[in-house]
Amino acid sequence: MKKVVCIIVAILAALVLWPESSIRLGPGVVAPDAPTQSEPVRSLFRFRNFTLEPVAAFEIEARVLARKSYWMDDEAALSSLDLALGWGRMSDESILDSIDISQGGRFYRWRVDSFPIPRREIETHSANMHLIPATATVEDSLDDVRPGQVIMLRGHLVNAEGENGWRWKSSTTRSDTGAGACELVFVETVEIRRGS
Repeated sequence: MKKVVCIIVAILAALVLWPESSIRLGPGVVAPDAPTQSEPVRSLFRFRNFTLEPVAAFEIEARVLARKSYWMDDEAALSSLDLALGWGRMSDESILDSIDISQGGRFYRWRVDSFPIPRREIETHSANMHLIPATATVEDSLDDVRPGQVIMLRGHLVNAEGENGWRWKSSTTRSDTGAGACELVFVETVEIRRGS
């Protein structure tokens, strides 16, 4: 019986910790291009118990810097996963090894002892994104995403409103920082490009 309990605990620990273990791809930029956005191709629509207003069609190929799941906050009913994503030199492992990255409270934070690249480049080439999976298949794919991988996301930046008047707005620029700077992304497709 004790052996069975140990096996179950080991399996549960592996399931909890597996998504957090980071993929190593070696030095060099692995996601060179900035995210793109254009006029939305959808109009206002209902999703779960929310009204979503697309503000831009959105596509990003980026390296996953960190991931954080949320279950208890007000936003979790709509988006339970945040990914911190980096592109350009913020996708280069040799740069990222000098940057301490964390997430919490729906924010992405970074810290350095000395800057491997200019501060403003760190700020404009990485972002925390709140993800809304459009389907169960997309949700399953996002569950498999691990730090270090290069992924492609396609969908829309959206503003959300709950039935009680609660609102959540997406950033529409990569140059902002602090509160309100995160993207709220309705993810219609996800692909793991490298590190699978």
